Amino acid sequence: MILPQEISDGATRVAAILHPPQTSHTPLPTVIPDIPRVYHQTSSEVGHRTLWVVCVLMGLSSLAFYIMAMRAQVQKRFFHVITALVTTFGFLSYYAMATGDGITPHSYVAGRSKHGAITDIVERDIYWARYVDWSLTTPILLLDLCLLAGLNGASILVTVVSDVIMILTGLFATLSRGEAQGWGWYAFACIAYLNVIYQVGYKGRYAVSSKDNKTRAFFASISLFTLLLWTAYLIIWAVADGARRINVDGEIIAYAVLDVLAKAVFGFWFLLAHDRMARTLPSIDGFWSQGVPYDGSIRVGEGRAIDDD
Repeated sequence: MILPQEISDGATRVAAILHPPQTSHTPLPTVIPDIPRVYHQTSSEVGHRTLWVVCVLMGLSSLAFYIMAMRAQVQKRFFHVITALVTTFGFLSYYAMATGDGITPHSYVAGRSKHGAITDIVERDIYWARYVDWSLTTPILLLDLCLLAGLNGASILVTVVSDVIMILTGLFATLSRGEAQGWGWYAFACIAYLNVIYQVGYKGRYAVSSKDNKTRAFFASISLFTLLLWTAYLIIWAVADGARRINVDGEIIAYAVLDVLAKAVFGFWFLLAHDRMARTLPSIDGFWSQGVPYDGSIRVGEGRAIDDD
C-alpha cells in the first residue's frame, strides 16, 4: 500500500495573499522551491494476516517437534532439539513482525527532476526481525545437513560462517542508502552463498558417499530441496528489496511461503526420516545424554575425556 504524505499548502496561500512592500526598485521574481513528495510503503491487512498465520504455523510446528523430541531417546534427540529451535526462532520473529516490533522505515530517493533535484522519496517498511531470524536459524539448518552428511568440523565451520556472512550482507544491502552500495552488498551475499553450495552440495555429497543407500538418497533430496529454496530467497530479495518491483504485501507473502517450506516442512521431513533411519544414524552420548560425570571430566560422544585440571 502506498500512502502519499499530505503536504500543507498554507504557505502558498499566504504568499498569494500578502503583497510585497512598495519600493522604487523592480521586484525580484519569487522562487518557490519544489518540495519532494514522500510516499509510505507499508503492509495492508493481507500482509498483516499473513504474518499472524505463519506465526501460528511456526508455533504449532515447534510444539510438534518438541513432542517428537521427548519421545526419542536422549542419545537420538539432538537433531530434534536443534530442528525445534529453528521453528521456535521463526515463531518469535513472526510474532515480532506481526505486532509491529520488528519493523523500521527505510527511505530512498525514487525520482529526480531533469536538473537533478529530488522530487520523490519513498519510505518502505523493512522487516529487520526477519534477518535476525535467518542469522540464527540458517546455521542450525546447515548443521542438520552437515551432520547428516558427516562433514568434518573444519567444513562445518566454513559453511556456517559463510552463511552468516550471507545473511549480514543481505541486511546491509537492504539498509543501504544508495542503489549501487545495495547491489554491492548483494553481490557479496551471493559469493558467500556459492561457498555454502560448494560445502553442502559438493563436499557434503562426497562425505555421505561412505554411508548407506538410504542416508545418501535422503541427503541428496533434502539438501537439493534446501539449496533450491535458498536460491529462491536471493531471487525474491533482488526483485523485492533490490529492484523494488514487489510491494510490501508481496514481499511478506513470498518470504512467508519460503519460510514455511524451509523451516516447518524441512523440519517434519527431516525428523520423520531421521526416526526411520535411527538405527543407522550415530548416537550422541557423554555430556549430551549423561551430563557431567562425577570424575570432573566432560566427554561428548566417543571422544577422549577432558579433565578439569
